[in-house]
Amino acid sequence: MFRAKVVEAPLPTARRDLDSLVAWFIDAFALVRRSGPASADGGRASPVHRLLREHVLGDQQGAWDAGQLADDLGLAPASLNHHLTRLVETGLMGYTDEGKGWRRYYVQGGSLRAAVERVRINARLVTSQRLQALAPAWSRSGAPLDLDLGEDDPLPMSLGMVDLRPPSPDSDADAMTLWMADTGLLGDRPGSEISSGSSSHRLFLMLLERDAPLSTDEAAEAVGLPAARAGRVLERFRATGVVERVPRTDRLATSLWSAMIAQHERRGSDWLLLKGGFQRLLNEKQQSLLLKALEGSTLRPEDVTKAMEGTSAQDQMLLLNLLGGRLAMGHRMAGSTLEQVERHVLERLERTLRRIDRVAELIDEALTESSA
Repeated sequence: MFRAKVVEAPLPTARRDLDSLVAWFIDAFALVRRSGPASADGGRASPVHRLLREHVLGDQQGAWDAGQLADDLGLAPASLNHHLTRLVETGLMGYTDEGKGWRRYYVQGGSLRAAVERVRINARLVTSQRLQALAPAWSRSGAPLDLDLGEDDPLPMSLGMVDLRPPSPDSDADAMTLWMADTGLLGDRPGSEISSGSSSHRLFLMLLERDAPLSTDEAAEAVGLPAARAGRVLERFRATGVVERVPRTDRLATSLWSAMIAQHERRGSDWLLLKGGFQRLLNEKQQSLLLKALEGSTLRPEDVTKAMEGTSAQDQMLLLNLLGGRLAMGHRMAGSTLEQVERHVLERLERTLRRIDRVAELIDEALTESSA
């Protein structure tokens, strides 16, 4: 079964240090689960690092007896089998058990770059196929916000990819929650969140149904979670590239109202006119309406909405900035249609895999230099 995970990271700066390149390669495929503080050796003493560095990479067209590898690495067969299974499921290595004795493992395609290409093909195919699990629940129209600023600072991608299979009859998972667990939306250890109807499942269904971005406070209230936990769930969604975080420009009038109230109480009407942007961005009628309501302590968000009629969303954003206000952020699907989400995820996946291929090329160059 194909099971892989890729983690987006900048290209390594040490492009001739073989150990650093191997460590980056291992992290890019999440072949070792990191927990706690980083080790002083950068992970170079880990079994999978030694396996690749001391055996596999030096003879990419060879084959290795599992029993001999266990002896050379000083590992129990069960521990070695865990690491080899990860490499086989990712698609970087294969094995043959022809004849008697231990399995013999080899690099897929006879080279590291050929193996990475094999992973790339499988990753794109599996990701595309598995995204179709969302189709039955997708009901958002994809209507854009009046001022749609999009996401300008995405999280590094951390995406899991696993072959399609039916949920286990002993599990409470359905096709969607199984996909969520495989893709990484439920974290490394999904636990009870893999159950249909869990908090994570309900939040994701909300994103599949609504056009307006979902704020953390709305999410927390909808599923009965503390705001901090709801925020962590939404950020896990975002890390896969399936969900994005964007400014809640649909709440622009409320944000302007809050900023106007705060600045008027603190600095008064003259500051709003001269430094707060009223004279610069609003006509006399708008200025008069807003200041009169502020001075009478009767300004409401709907009054701001009415006063802003005819003012472009860009100018309203500039006014909010001059007032020192902040616009709330919200999460939504990374595309107005499922096809757009698929294209967005595949583009980011392709970019990450190209970096991995480049590091595989650097590893080959470093091996050539070290053997010269």
